[in-house]
Amino acid sequence: MKRTIATTAIALGLTALGAQAEDFDLDALIKAAQGEPQLAVFDSTGKIVTMAENFAAKYGVDAVGQKVKAHTQLEMMAREAMAGNVQGDVSIISDGPAAIAQLLPNGFGISWVPPDLAPNIDPGYQDPLVVVTMANVWTYNTELYDTCPVTNVWQLTQPEWSRKVAMQDPLNKSVYTDWFNQMEQHGDDELAAAYEAFFGKPIDRSQMSATKQWIGMLAANAPLLGGSDSEAAEAVGAPGQTEGFMGLMSSAKYRDNASADFKLGLCSGIEPWLGFTNVGVGLITAGTDSPNAAKLFIHYAMTAEGIAPQAEDGKVSANKEVGLPADEPSGIGAAWDQLLTYDMSSAIEDFDTRQDWQDYWRLNYTR
Repeated sequence: MKRTIATTAIALGLTALGAQAEDFDLDALIKAAQGEPQLAVFDSTGKIVTMAENFAAKYGVDAVGQKVKAHTQLEMMAREAMAGNVQGDVSIISDGPAAIAQLLPNGFGISWVPPDLAPNIDPGYQDPLVVVTMANVWTYNTELYDTCPVTNVWQLTQPEWSRKVAMQDPLNKSVYTDWFNQMEQHGDDELAAAYEAFFGKPIDRSQMSATKQWIGMLAANAPLLGGSDSEAAEAVGAPGQTEGFMGLMSSAKYRDNASADFKLGLCSGIEPWLGFTNVGVGLITAGTDSPNAAKLFIHYAMTAEGIAPQAEDGKVSANKEVGLPADEPSGIGAAWDQLLTYDMSSAIEDFDTRQDWQDYWRLNYTR
């Protein structure tokens, strides 16, 4: 059973600061944090280094950030909590389902929602706290096409796009299998409607969901699988190409349009979704010797100033009062409503069905 916010506050021994926004005293939290040992914060993006540096400079709190892959964060938090030897104090874990399934039930990680910011955070993103959401988007080469050459995801299952869809391998990328389950649980009707719009007839879902049928057909169409979004971005966006690819990748890769002269463009308007989101869950390690600094960092990360280094990559704060910068490279902010946004209500099922979805992909994939 997931911990509630009230339970986690007690676990941290910090209930004196109050559970309600009107009782929350940020100044008292800052003062308490300044007297604690160095705070170590982890995230799977290198931007966490800058975030920690900015945090330390703003509040006079000793803090260091380190880029650590999500699966390593999960292992570290569990091992350190069990050993009573905590080295990492705060983690923003991009594998939300695993954090919910493995860390919270065992009390290894603790979720805390800043009371003064809670009214700006969707209730579904508070238990546990989602710090940031990341977009994974269908992308085309703007040098080859004036507009996106695909208007419906079912087109990607057709011969014209065989071996021309670049994406990460779902066997190695749990975000993708989570997306498969999210589609089936929360978007199957929309995918079925897109099928009818493309093929001109209703899809038969009596034996298999529209999601399973689309995934099976996409896998059989031999997509180009890689080990990173960078590989997908290069396949799709490298300049000077004569043959176009479609790709699925993080909106963060659009910064390569400036740094590498890539030609990445959003497939805005593609039915039924431009892409999907996954979440970064913010957890405080049980047993941290810097609980006030940990809470202060979570608070900071939920503000526009705190999340700014990640917002530059098109990553959106769960704080609805915080937007993306006007010069964010992908332009995803204007198209956010076209994404299948992550629904935390099925996070445990997303985690539990990962192997099933991997087996299904493996069964249907054609090289």
